[in-house]
Amino acid sequence: MMGEFESVEEILEFAIAREVAANEFYIDLAKRLESPAMRELALKFAEEELEHKAKLELETMKEGIAVAAGKVAEFKMSDYMADVGFVPDMDYKDLLILAMKKERKSLRLYIDLAIIVEDADSRETLLSLAEEEAGHRARFEIEYDEAMLKGR
Repeated sequence: MMGEFESVEEILEFAIAREVAANEFYIDLAKRLESPAMRELALKFAEEELEHKAKLELETMKEGIAVAAGKVAEFKMSDYMADVGFVPDMDYKDLLILAMKKERKSLRLYIDLAIIVEDADSRETLLSLAEEEAGHRARFEIEYDEAMLKGR
């Protein structure tokens, strides 16, 4: 059962683990995508997730990350976990939906964390990560729309 976080450090450690998992997800997704352009994009996203991990690791090394009092307890791990993973014989549309869900959860995590972080540099980093995750999600939404038009 997923519990609540007890510190901003736990939230950042969770986010780092999610970025590692996202890297692995995109590598696996690239193997399943039909479009060569989408495969290349998934591999690019895999690299970007490692860059996100490095940014988060830097945040954990900063001293004095201040968080609004009492706000960490509001974070529940389950709120930021995608509710499904790869399923054997998943069709192309379902793969894209899964990728969109994962990006939406990451986007939400970074926005929620940015709200409670009082350090301006940390907030800027988290909002930047949120923006990148939103861009990933938008790209999968575009591909999904194109797939729907083509009847795949």
